[in-house]
Amino acid sequence: MKIGITGGAGFIGSNLVSFLANQGHKVKVLDNLSNGRISNLDLTQIDFIQSSVLEKQILENFFADVEYLVHLAALGSVPRSIVDPLEVFQVNVVGTLNILELARKYNIPVLFSSSSSVYGSNLKIPKSEFDWLSPLSPYASSKMSCEAMVSAWTNSYKINASTVRFFNVFGPNQRWDSEYSAVIPKWCSKILRGEAIQIFGDGNQLRDFTYVKDVVKIISIIINEKRSFGGTLNLAFNNQVSLNNLRQELEIINSDFKYVHMSTRDGDINNSLNDGVKVKEIFPEIQPNTFGTSLKETYEWIKNNLY
Repeated sequence: MKIGITGGAGFIGSNLVSFLANQGHKVKVLDNLSNGRISNLDLTQIDFIQSSVLEKQILENFFADVEYLVHLAALGSVPRSIVDPLEVFQVNVVGTLNILELARKYNIPVLFSSSSSVYGSNLKIPKSEFDWLSPLSPYASSKMSCEAMVSAWTNSYKINASTVRFFNVFGPNQRWDSEYSAVIPKWCSKILRGEAIQIFGDGNQLRDFTYVKDVVKIISIIINEKRSFGGTLNLAFNNQVSLNNLRQELEIINSDFKYVHMSTRDGDINNSLNDGVKVKEIFPEIQPNTFGTSLKETYEWIKNNLY
C-alpha cells in the first residue's frame, strides 16, 4: 500500500515509518523538520518531502498517489502552547483542516492523532472514550478542535477518518534536547549528564506510559486490516505509573542521580489514565511491553545517542 505520513520524521512518526516500510509498504513522509529529525529516517526506504501541512499546494501533491494517510504533524507540548497559542492553533487546527479537505477531495482514509490532554479538568480516573472533554491548555483545545473536525467531516462528507488518542508515549527517537521534551527522555538525559531531575508537584501524578512499539503495532493493524474502532480510540493500556514510580524505575537502571521537587506547572493534568477496555477488546493480540523493560530500552537508546 502507498501510505502517507505527516510528521513522519518525528518521534512516533519515524517509528511508524520504519515499521511500515519493513512490512513492504511504500511510505511517503511530509515533515518540515521543525521538531522531527531527518536522521530518524532511512531515506533509502521512503520518499521524503520537507514541507509543512500549511503549504497547500505541496500538501496536495503529497496526497496525489497515497492510499492511506496518517496525520501526526503537530506542534506539541502544553507549555509551548501557553507561550504561543496562535502558532499552535495555526499548525494543529488549520493544518488538520487542510488534511481533511484533501481527504474529501481525493477520498483517502485518514487516521488523526490526538492527545489524552483533551480530557483536561475531567477528574474521572481512569478515562474511557465516552467521557466528557474539558481541555485546560491551548494545546489540548487545539487537539479537541481537530477531533471535532474529524467527526464533522466524517458525518458531513462521508470521508473515512478516525482518531487515536495518545497517552504519554515514550521510546527511541523521542527528543530529549528541547525545553518542551517529555518527561522520560528529559529525565534520562539529565541523569546521563549528571544533572538533577525536576519533579513538578509531589510526584504522585499518574501517567499511562505507553511504549512506542505497541503504538505502531496497533496503527499498522488499523491500516493493514482496516480494523474499525468506531471513531475514536484511546491508545493506552491502563499502565498506572506515578512520576515517583518512574523515578524509582530509573534508580534501578542508574541510582546515581539527584532529584528536586518544583511547583506544579500551569496546564498540567494531575492524572492521565485510560481504562484500556476498548483497545484490549479491538486488539486482543497486542500484549504491551512491560514498563521496566521498555524504559531500559529507551534509556539505553538515549545513552547511545546523547552526544
